[in-house]
Parts: sequence; C-alpha cells; structure tokens
Amino acid sequence: MAAGAMMASDAHEGFLSVDGVRLEWRRVGPGPDTAPVLVLLHEGLGCVALWRDIPERLAVTTGCGVFAWSRRGYGRSDPVPLPRPPDYHAIEAEHVLPRVLDAIGLRCGMLVGHSDGATIAALHAARVGDPRIRGIVLIAPHFFVEDVTLEGIRRAREAFVRGDLRPRLARWHGANVDGAFRGWCETWLSPEFRSFDIRDEIARIRVPLLVVQSACDPYATLAQVEVVRARARVPVATLVLPGRSHAPHIDRAAAVCDAIAEFARRCLRPDAAPAFDRGGMATGGTSCGE
Repeated sequence: MAAGAMMASDAHEGFLSVDGVRLEWRRVGPGPDTAPVLVLLHEGLGCVALWRDIPERLAVTTGCGVFAWSRRGYGRSDPVPLPRPPDYHAIEAEHVLPRVLDAIGLRCGMLVGHSDGATIAALHAARVGDPRIRGIVLIAPHFFVEDVTLEGIRRAREAFVRGDLRPRLARWHGANVDGAFRGWCETWLSPEFRSFDIRDEIARIRVPLLVVQSACDPYATLAQVEVVRARARVPVATLVLPGRSHAPHIDRAAAVCDAIAEFARRCLRPDAAPAFDRGGMATGGTSCGE
C-alpha cells in the first residue's frame, strides 16, 4: 500500500521507504486528504518518540494532522553510514524531506523543526520553496556555529562516554544509539563544520516564520533569533521564554503549543495570506531564571 494511502487510513504509525531507506513515522489527527498537516523535524539526537505528547497537543490545539518521522540513523529507522557529511542538513532539506512530503501525500501544511530539524526546515524553505508549505516554526534553530554550541556538545560527549547519556539515549534509539550520537557529535565538532553558516539563506525564505527559543539555551545564544529578525523578508513572530532549556516545546509545552496554534491559524487560513506584523507575537521574557 502506498504511504499516502496509509496516512489517510486508521493506521497511525509504520514505516515508509525513501530511496530504499526505511524510515519510521507516526501520525496523530486527520490525514492530509482532509486537513493541513504539521510536519515535525526532530533535533540532532531526536526521533519520533522524543516528541513525547507534542503531536497530540498540537493536533488538539490546531485541528491539523501532525506527522513525525525519524531521520535515517535515529529511532527505529535504518542506520546511517558514518561519518555524516558536513552538509547533512542540506542533504536532508533538499533531497530527503521533499520525498517524505510526497510520500505522505501532503497537500498543505507547515514545518515544525527543533534544533537540527529547525535548520533543515529553514534550508528547505530557502532552497526548495515547496508551495504546499505555508509557514515554518523554528524551535532553537542553528544558523551558524557558536562557541556555546560546541561547549554543550563537548559536555554531551563526556556524558555519553563516561556518564549515563548512552543508556538514556539507547531507550529511544536502540541499535542506532552509537551512530545517532556519533553522527551528531563528531560532525559538529569536526574542523570542517566550524565554517557552517547559513545566515544568507534566511532572506530567501518566502513563508512566515515563528522562532521559539529559551533565553539561556545551553546550545545557542539569542543571536540565532536576532539574525532571523534582521535578515528575513517575511513576517517573523518570536517567542523567547525564560529558562535554560534547549527543548522549550517540552519544558514549556503549553506556551509553545499555544504559540504554534496561533501561528498556524494565521498561516493556514483559507486566503493563505498571513497579515501580521514582523515580530508580532508576544515575547515571553529574557531572564535566565527558571
């Protein structure tokens, strides 16, 4: 049975094949034949299961279908050859994501990306410009490499090698756990990746953006938010939340899901012409306190 047909049926999870690679997926809410779909792109150590209850929350608050999948090398998807190339974000954005959207029969929707997933979503919007995508949500995105990011990854490497991070990740990635971690950690810490910088791509995005980040994200500074506000040529809404989380959609789920729902109402309305000011969404605060 075709993947698109499965998505419209009572099945809510399974596997699809993209270029011979098996990718696990999960859908909550209506299928793409009856409603817009929010497509979730996970972080560099994420997978379908690590979205936790966010798909259910978003389906309830938006009325949309919510589709998540694990990229190659994560969760229950097929393993990935290592090392990952330095341009793996672009490969996912330009080659894999379009095939996934086609496979699920997407007609209209938004991308919701977290961390690496947000970078992939931004690159897809800039370089592919799929007309089915009406808006992009970027949660803790990375547009360039910061020292704080590398410091955080080095701490994670120490916790993986000497602490309890490996068994905790193995719960979600199983046999993929070493490849998932190494593919992320070793690529980001490689000398070749230090020059990663996609700030110039922001001006090429042609759909509205919602950027969400914690004020004291341990993997990024607010410069990642400000560069979007400075360079985007489309409406930009921002939600900066107090605290130190790199996963504000998990730790401040209600606030983030409400913001995404409001953004979706504007982007997915029938006339498809969002009419809100740049930066027009409320900012939660910039304190580093919890």
